[in-house]
Amino acid sequence: QVTGYLDDCTCDVETIDAFNNYKLFPRLNELLESDYFRYYKVNLKKPCPFWNDNSHCGIRDCAVKPCPSNEVPDGIRSGSYKYSEEANNLAEECEEAERLGAVDGSLSEETQAAVVRWTRHDDSSDSFCEVDDIHSPDAEYVDLLLNPERYTGYKGPDAWKIWNSIYEENCFKPQTVKRPLAPGRGESFIHLTKSLGNICVEKRAFYRLISGLHASINIHLSARYLLQDTWSEKKWGPNVTEFQQRFDEVFTRGEGPRRLKNLYFLYLIELRALSKALPFFERPGFQLYTGNKIHDAEIKTLLLEILHLAKSFPLHFDEKSFFAGNKKEAAKLKEEFRLHFKNISRIMDCVGCFKCRLWGKLQTQGLGTALKILFSENLIEKIPESGPSYGFQLTRQEIVALFNAFGRL
Repeated sequence: QVTGYLDDCTCDVETIDAFNNYKLFPRLNELLESDYFRYYKVNLKKPCPFWNDNSHCGIRDCAVKPCPSNEVPDGIRSGSYKYSEEANNLAEECEEAERLGAVDGSLSEETQAAVVRWTRHDDSSDSFCEVDDIHSPDAEYVDLLLNPERYTGYKGPDAWKIWNSIYEENCFKPQTVKRPLAPGRGESFIHLTKSLGNICVEKRAFYRLISGLHASINIHLSARYLLQDTWSEKKWGPNVTEFQQRFDEVFTRGEGPRRLKNLYFLYLIELRALSKALPFFERPGFQLYTGNKIHDAEIKTLLLEILHLAKSFPLHFDEKSFFAGNKKEAAKLKEEFRLHFKNISRIMDCVGCFKCRLWGKLQTQGLGTALKILFSENLIEKIPESGPSYGFQLTRQEIVALFNAFGRL
């Protein structure tokens, strides 16, 4: 039943499938296996800001294995959010000077101003996510290839509580709908989507993004399910029954196919963001810096090939319909959008299973970065071809999250 046109778009499922499966995904997969994109720095020890929760998942498969620091490439370790070699060296010098409490007189005024702007950007208010403090002693590098997203056994009331909070507290929805999620019941979902037509396109889109993210995560859990767990071996693979319970039209009372269409909607939004970010990545001064010059140049070429491919997609989502009305109302709605999403990113620190928390944080940061790009179009257009981009900036964390989150879709 997942076929034809998507609501609020001019695009259809078949066009996306053909474009993704034959053109984009093979190249994207290659990119995500490279050193720059496989290491993600994350703090999995942040306390839950919404409720007292010590119910950490005790199942072995919930654990995340961080990387010993000597396995992470030097370039990534030394400057995890700066780009060029010069910028990394400069950042290190400044940090060293700060540690010694000294004022480094050898830095030119221009350089000092640039450092201030970097710092200011890192604390800026254009972010859609609650960002981890990557300098915290609790933040560690994780090799995403060694910690794949899959079913861990984390389920039941704790998992339901997370999704309930996300939908209840953060989704724009008609006031009549009180509980969009109830374990094992489908009625409230149907009530919700029938009412969705009555709310404005921006709020409807927000709900669909969250629903698409939920669908994506459920598909991964069904596709890499723990099928066999004996003392001698573990075997993961597709669990069709689990998938049907979440998406089959009959089991979900017609709701499953809608959830899957929301996944396509989310794909279109993130694809659009990639195409819009091309000028930022295309600049000669931008490097995917790991310290291995030849490899870094090859990966940048592959990255640009993917972005040009994204731009060539014929039926992009037109985000101009977003916030196009009354300027004052539009600004208020955009800020509401940003704060709602920021709240969702904070809820990820309440996920009891560390592996689920890792992938939840990464995927929400990826979507938050996509939204940041779409809402920064004017700034991106003004980026100079050479020299730093002060108006619009992406940290290494945001870049790694953006492409890995898109890879999940």
